[in-house]
Amino acid sequence: MKPGPPPIDISGRREGVWFERGFVWVCRVAIVLPLVTLVWLLGGVIARGLGRIDLGFLLDAPSQLDATTGGIWPALMGSLWLIVITAAVSLPVGVGAALYLEEYGKRTRLGTVVEIAIANLAGVPSIIYGMLGLGLFVRWMALGETVIAGALTLALLVLPVVIMSSREALRTVKDSLREAALGLGATRWQTTRHVVLPMAIPGILTGAILAISRAIGETAPLVVVGAVAFILYAPDGLDAEYTALPMQIFQWTSNPRREFLTNAAAGIVVLMFTLFLLNSIAILLRNRFQKRMY
Repeated sequence: MKPGPPPIDISGRREGVWFERGFVWVCRVAIVLPLVTLVWLLGGVIARGLGRIDLGFLLDAPSQLDATTGGIWPALMGSLWLIVITAAVSLPVGVGAALYLEEYGKRTRLGTVVEIAIANLAGVPSIIYGMLGLGLFVRWMALGETVIAGALTLALLVLPVVIMSSREALRTVKDSLREAALGLGATRWQTTRHVVLPMAIPGILTGAILAISRAIGETAPLVVVGAVAFILYAPDGLDAEYTALPMQIFQWTSNPRREFLTNAAAGIVVLMFTLFLLNSIAILLRNRFQKRMY
C-alpha cells in the first residue's frame, strides 16, 4: 500500500495572509495620512483667507502700512505674464526636443548626450536655475531684472519636465502606426506630423500641466534673477519690473505684523485658484483632442 501525500502545512499560508493584510493597511495609512494633513492645512488657509478676498483685494496694489487695504493686482498680473511667456517658450522647445530624441536621434551620439543631460537637469535644484538665469539672461544677455528674464529662467526650469513627459507620450504611439504610414509612402516628417504627434498630444498636454504647476509656484529662481517683493504697478511689457504671487505671499509672511498673515492666506487661495483654472483649461484641451482621436 502506497503512502499518502504529506500533510499540507497551512501555518505558512496563514502568516502570508496576515502579512498581506497588514501591508495593505500600511499602504492605506500611507495614502490617507498625507491627504488628511493636506486637507487640514488647506482648510486652515482657506478658512483664514477666504473672507479677505474681494474685488478690492484683487484689483488694488499692496500696502506695507495697512493690511486691510492692500491687494495683489501687480503680483497677479506678474504671475500671468510669467506663465504665458514660460509656456510659449518651453512647450515648443520641449516638444521639439522630445520629437528629435524619439523620432530621429535615438541611435545617434548627439541624442545620447542630450538625453543624459536632460536626465541630470531634471534633478537640479531650482535655485541653480536662478543662478543660471542671473548669469545668462540678466547679465550676459543684458536683459536686466525684467519679466522676460524671469520667464526665460522659469522656462529653463520646466524644460526637462516638458521633454521627459513629451517623450513618454510619444512612446505610447504604437510602432505599427509609424510603419504603416512609412509603408504608404509618407516621409519621416509626414509620419511624425500627421500620425505620431496628433496621437501624443493628450499626453503632451498632461506634461504641460505638470510644468505649469511647477512654474507658477516657484520663488527661489525669481528671487535670484531680481523679482521685487513689493511693487505698486503691474508689468506693462517684457522689459518691466515685476513681482509674482509667491513673492508677494513671501513678503507678507515675513512682515512682523500678524494681520498681514491673513493677506498671505488670501494670496495662497488666489494662487491655488489660478493654478486650478490654468490646469482646467489644459485638461479641457486634452479631453477635446482625445475625443477627436477616438
